Amino acid sequence: MPTAPPAARAAAALLVNALLWGLCWLPFRALQEQGVHGLWATALVYAAVGAGVLAWDPAVAQRLARTPSLWPLLLASGITNACFNWAVTIGDVVRVVLLFYLMPAWAALFARLVLGEPLRLAVVLRVAIAIAGAAVVLKPPGAPWPMPSAPSDWLAIVGGMSFAMTNVMLRRETAQQESTLAFTMFVGGCAVAGTLAAVLTAVGGIAMPPLPAPGWVAGILGLVLMLGVGNLCLQYGASRLPANVTSVVLLSEVLFAALSAVLIGGESVSARTLAGGALILVAALLAVRDAR
Repeated sequence: MPTAPPAARAAAALLVNALLWGLCWLPFRALQEQGVHGLWATALVYAAVGAGVLAWDPAVAQRLARTPSLWPLLLASGITNACFNWAVTIGDVVRVVLLFYLMPAWAALFARLVLGEPLRLAVVLRVAIAIAGAAVVLKPPGAPWPMPSAPSDWLAIVGGMSFAMTNVMLRRETAQQESTLAFTMFVGGCAVAGTLAAVLTAVGGIAMPPLPAPGWVAGILGLVLMLGVGNLCLQYGASRLPANVTSVVLLSEVLFAALSAVLIGGESVSARTLAGGALILVAALLAVRDAR
């Protein structure tokens, strides 16, 4: 029986990663219904995944502690995961994912500030297209100016900005070991989400998770498995395909999230959201094309 060529296997691995991230809102919402807030769930999941990395490479914690340049990556990745996971738990999934994928626009600005990359005309053009798409998505009927109208909108936008900064920090820290970078991001996800959850619980904004029960413990383990498999697939695919191809394939997360939200979550997608989303995706694809 013939086997698939390496490029096809790599692309399939990236599609699995995009599928898992496009569906991750389902277990987060299931946990929310069982009394485990998205922030607590994020902290628990990343604590478990980070512990796995630490068990595999015990020296990774010392490398993180001795490398201050990794600490901004820890913070940026932590904010990314806390905001995105919280947003898909409480907001419209399609809207959240589209606003999150304004990331290429923020990445261009942060790359200029942090890495000194020039803001060429093509870069400015795709930033303008992405912002126009966001304006179309955000503008409510009859309102004079598009503004985020729900907490999930703000969380998605801040999460996308943090994701852009995460990517910039990763580019700056390419000399670090992969296990160190992974551990840094997992610690960030646990620390930021856990701190926010503890503060909000202390002021009465959210509740502590209930005592361990088979239902929600299984949900946490399921998310650990999803993130673990997704991370392995991402590393396998991204290391075997050009970066521009990887970026295009990973954009399929938007499709998976939208289809699952409509078919499983019962959400509806307005024509305005479709039009704005198309502009945002065009900007992302232009960023991919420019990366060639």
